[in-house]
Amino acid sequence: MTRLIYVRHGESKVTVARVVGGPRTCSGLSELGVQQAERLRDRWRSTPEFVPDVVIASHYPRARETAEIVVDAFGGTTIGTDEGFGEHDPGPECDGLSWDAFVDRHGLDAFQGDPFDVTFPGGETLAAFHFRVGSSIRRVVEQHRGATVLVVCHGGVIDAALRQALRAPSTGGFWINTLNTSITELHLDDRGVWSLRRYGDSAHLAGLPASSRID
Repeated sequence: MTRLIYVRHGESKVTVARVVGGPRTCSGLSELGVQQAERLRDRWRSTPEFVPDVVIASHYPRARETAEIVVDAFGGTTIGTDEGFGEHDPGPECDGLSWDAFVDRHGLDAFQGDPFDVTFPGGETLAAFHFRVGSSIRRVVEQHRGATVLVVCHGGVIDAALRQALRAPSTGGFWINTLNTSITELHLDDRGVWSLRRYGDSAHLAGLPASSRID
Protein backbone atom coordinates (compact mmCIF):
# COMPACT_ATOMS: atom_id res chain seq x y z
CA MET A 1 0.00 0.00 0.00
CA THR A 2 1.21 3.49 -0.88
CA ARG A 3 0.07 6.41 1.28
CA LEU A 4 -0.15 9.95 -0.09
CA ILE A 5 -0.78 12.50 2.63
CA TYR A 6 -1.59 15.93 1.26
CA VAL A 7 -1.34 19.15 3.27
CA ARG A 8 -2.56 22.41 1.86
CA HIS A 9 -0.18 25.32 2.55
CA GLY A 10 -0.94 27.87 5.25
CA GLU A 11 -2.74 31.11 4.50
CA SER A 12 -0.76 33.16 1.98
CA LYS A 13 0.05 36.84 1.73
CA VAL A 14 -1.55 36.99 -1.72
CA THR A 15 -4.83 35.68 -0.30
CA VAL A 16 -4.83 38.40 2.35
CA ALA A 17 -4.02 41.01 -0.31
CA ARG A 18 -6.78 39.60 -2.59
CA VAL A 19 -4.56 39.10 -5.60
CA VAL A 20 -4.06 36.15 -7.95
CA GLY A 21 -0.91 34.53 -6.60
CA GLY A 22 0.63 32.41 -9.31
CA PRO A 23 4.22 31.17 -9.43
CA ARG A 24 5.59 34.60 -10.42
CA THR A 25 4.05 36.62 -7.61
CA CYS A 26 3.57 34.27 -4.65
CA SER A 27 5.23 35.93 -1.66
CA GLY A 28 4.88 33.24 0.97
CA LEU A 29 2.85 32.83 4.13
CA SER A 30 0.93 35.43 6.07
CA GLU A 31 1.44 35.69 9.81
CA LEU A 32 -1.64 33.52 10.32
CA GLY A 33 -0.33 31.07 7.72
CA VAL A 34 2.83 30.62 9.76
CA GLN A 35 0.74 30.00 12.88
CA GLN A 36 -1.33 27.40 11.04
CA ALA A 37 1.79 25.54 9.92
CA GLU A 38 3.22 25.70 13.44
CA ARG A 39 -0.01 24.25 14.83
CA LEU A 40 0.27 21.29 12.45
CA ARG A 41 3.94 20.80 13.35
CA ASP A 42 3.11 20.83 17.04
CA ARG A 43 0.23 18.40 16.53
CA TRP A 44 2.49 15.88 14.82
CA ARG A 45 5.23 16.40 17.41
CA SER A 46 2.92 15.66 20.32
CA THR A 47 0.87 12.93 18.63
CA PRO A 48 2.87 11.22 15.88
CA GLU A 49 0.53 9.76 13.25
CA PHE A 50 3.12 8.55 10.76
CA VAL A 51 6.72 9.00 9.67
CA PRO A 52 7.05 10.08 6.03
CA ASP A 53 9.49 8.25 3.83
CA VAL A 54 9.43 11.16 1.40
CA VAL A 55 8.43 14.84 1.76
CA ILE A 56 7.59 16.82 -1.37
CA ALA A 57 6.63 20.49 -1.65
CA SER A 58 5.38 22.58 -4.52
CA HIS A 59 7.81 25.22 -5.78
CA TYR A 60 5.52 28.04 -4.65
CA PRO A 61 6.97 29.90 -1.63
CA ARG A 62 3.78 29.43 0.39
CA ALA A 63 4.00 25.64 0.05
CA ARG A 64 7.74 25.49 0.59
CA GLU A 65 7.55 27.63 3.74
CA THR A 66 4.75 25.46 5.11
CA ALA A 67 6.80 22.32 4.50
CA GLU A 68 9.89 23.80 6.14
CA ILE A 69 7.91 24.46 9.32
CA VAL A 70 6.02 21.17 9.39
CA VAL A 71 9.00 18.84 8.78
CA ASP A 72 10.49 19.82 12.13
CA ALA A 73 7.94 17.39 13.57
CA PHE A 74 9.90 14.61 11.88
CA GLY A 75 13.39 15.72 12.83
CA GLY A 76 14.04 18.00 9.86
CA THR A 77 13.40 15.54 7.03
CA THR A 78 14.76 16.62 3.63
CA ILE A 79 12.19 18.34 1.41
CA GLY A 80 12.09 17.66 -2.30
CA THR A 81 10.62 20.27 -4.64
CA ASP A 82 8.25 19.16 -7.40
CA GLU A 83 6.75 21.74 -9.76
CA GLY A 84 4.18 19.17 -10.84
CA PHE A 85 2.35 19.81 -7.57
CA GLY A 86 2.17 23.59 -8.11
CA GLU A 87 -1.19 25.35 -8.19
CA HIS A 88 -2.95 26.07 -11.48
CA ASP A 89 -0.83 28.60 -13.39
CA PRO A 90 -2.98 31.59 -14.39
CA GLY A 91 -0.33 32.83 -16.84
CA PRO A 92 1.69 36.06 -16.80
CA GLU A 93 -1.24 38.28 -17.76
CA CYS A 94 -3.36 37.28 -14.76
CA ASP A 95 -0.64 36.49 -12.24
CA GLY A 96 -0.61 39.32 -9.71
CA LEU A 97 -3.95 40.84 -10.74
CA SER A 98 -6.26 41.91 -7.95
CA TRP A 99 -9.22 39.56 -7.58
CA ASP A 100 -11.59 42.42 -8.42
CA ALA A 101 -9.74 43.09 -11.68
CA PHE A 102 -9.67 39.39 -12.49
CA VAL A 103 -13.41 39.00 -11.96
CA ASP A 104 -14.12 42.10 -14.04
CA ARG A 105 -12.14 40.68 -16.96
CA HIS A 106 -12.82 36.95 -16.73
CA GLY A 107 -15.80 36.32 -14.43
CA LEU A 108 -16.16 33.53 -11.89
CA ASP A 109 -16.98 30.57 -14.12
CA ALA A 110 -13.41 29.65 -15.05
CA PHE A 111 -13.45 26.35 -13.18
CA GLN A 112 -16.99 25.29 -14.07
CA GLY A 113 -16.93 25.41 -17.87
CA ASP A 114 -15.10 23.54 -20.60
CA PRO A 115 -11.79 22.28 -19.08
CA PHE A 116 -10.12 22.71 -22.49
CA ASP A 117 -11.16 26.34 -22.83
CA VAL A 118 -8.42 28.98 -22.51
CA THR A 119 -9.99 30.99 -19.72
CA PHE A 120 -6.73 32.52 -18.52
CA PRO A 121 -4.85 34.10 -21.46
CA GLY A 122 -1.40 32.55 -21.59
CA GLY A 123 -2.17 30.29 -18.63
CA GLU A 124 -2.96 26.62 -18.20
CA THR A 125 -6.26 25.16 -19.25
CA LEU A 126 -7.93 23.22 -16.48
CA ALA A 127 -7.43 20.05 -18.54
CA ALA A 128 -3.68 20.70 -18.73
CA PHE A 129 -3.56 21.36 -14.99
CA HIS A 130 -5.33 18.10 -14.17
CA PHE A 131 -3.08 16.20 -16.55
CA ARG A 132 0.01 17.71 -14.89
CA VAL A 133 -1.18 16.82 -11.40
CA GLY A 134 -2.26 13.33 -12.40
CA SER A 135 1.05 12.67 -14.15
CA SER A 136 2.93 13.87 -11.07
CA ILE A 137 0.93 11.58 -8.79
CA ARG A 138 1.58 8.63 -11.10
CA ARG A 139 5.31 9.38 -11.16
CA VAL A 140 5.52 9.65 -7.37
CA VAL A 141 3.59 6.42 -6.90
CA GLU A 142 5.86 4.57 -9.32
CA GLN A 143 9.03 5.95 -7.71
CA HIS A 144 7.91 5.39 -4.11
CA ARG A 145 5.66 2.36 -4.23
CA GLY A 146 4.78 1.16 -0.73
CA ALA A 147 6.03 4.37 0.89
CA THR A 148 4.36 7.10 2.93
CA VAL A 149 4.68 10.35 0.98
CA LEU A 150 3.84 13.76 2.46
CA VAL A 151 2.94 16.31 -0.23
CA VAL A 152 2.65 19.97 0.78
CA CYS A 153 0.75 21.66 -2.00
CA HIS A 154 -2.40 23.62 -2.86
CA GLY A 155 -6.17 23.46 -2.73
CA GLY A 156 -6.46 23.05 -6.49
CA VAL A 157 -3.98 20.18 -6.47
CA ILE A 158 -5.91 18.37 -3.75
CA ASP A 159 -9.13 18.97 -5.68
CA ALA A 160 -7.56 17.43 -8.79
CA ALA A 161 -6.13 14.47 -6.84
CA LEU A 162 -9.52 13.69 -5.29
CA ARG A 163 -11.42 14.00 -8.57
CA GLN A 164 -8.98 11.67 -10.30
CA ALA A 165 -9.05 9.12 -7.47
CA LEU A 166 -12.86 9.17 -7.47
CA ARG A 167 -13.04 9.13 -11.30
CA ALA A 168 -15.11 12.31 -11.07
CA PRO A 169 -15.35 15.03 -13.75
CA SER A 170 -12.70 17.74 -13.64
CA THR A 171 -15.37 20.45 -13.48
CA GLY A 172 -18.79 20.62 -11.85
CA GLY A 173 -20.46 17.99 -9.74
CA PHE A 174 -19.32 19.30 -6.38
CA TRP A 175 -17.14 21.91 -4.67
CA ILE A 176 -14.10 21.03 -2.60
CA ASN A 177 -13.18 23.64 0.01
CA THR A 178 -9.84 22.54 1.45
CA LEU A 179 -8.77 24.54 4.50
CA ASN A 180 -5.24 25.82 4.96
CA THR A 181 -2.91 23.20 6.52
CA SER A 182 -5.68 20.61 6.58
CA ILE A 183 -4.73 16.97 6.03
CA THR A 184 -6.11 14.77 3.24
CA GLU A 185 -5.01 11.14 3.01
CA LEU A 186 -5.34 8.74 0.10
CA HIS A 187 -4.13 5.14 -0.06
CA LEU A 188 -3.36 3.16 -3.20
CA ASP A 189 -3.62 -0.61 -2.80
CA ASP A 190 -1.86 -3.35 -4.73
CA ARG A 191 -4.74 -3.52 -7.22
CA GLY A 192 -4.25 0.13 -8.13
CA VAL A 193 -7.44 1.24 -6.35
CA TRP A 194 -7.47 4.47 -4.39
CA SER A 195 -9.27 4.85 -1.06
CA LEU A 196 -9.94 8.14 0.70
CA ARG A 197 -9.00 7.75 4.38
CA ARG A 198 -9.61 11.33 5.46
CA TYR A 199 -10.30 14.73 3.96
CA GLY A 200 -9.78 18.21 5.39
CA ASP A 201 -8.62 17.17 8.86
CA SER A 202 -7.99 20.52 10.53
CA ALA A 203 -8.37 19.77 14.25
CA HIS A 204 -5.09 21.56 14.97
CA LEU A 205 -6.59 24.89 13.86
CA ALA A 206 -9.07 25.05 16.76
CA GLY A 207 -9.12 28.53 18.27
CA LEU A 208 -7.42 30.28 15.35
CA PRO A 209 -9.34 32.78 13.21
CA ALA A 210 -10.58 31.44 9.88
CA SER A 211 -8.61 34.07 7.97
CA SER A 212 -6.68 37.34 8.27
CA ARG A 213 -8.94 39.13 5.85
CA ILE A 214 -11.30 41.85 6.98
CA ASP A 215 -14.45 41.74 4.83
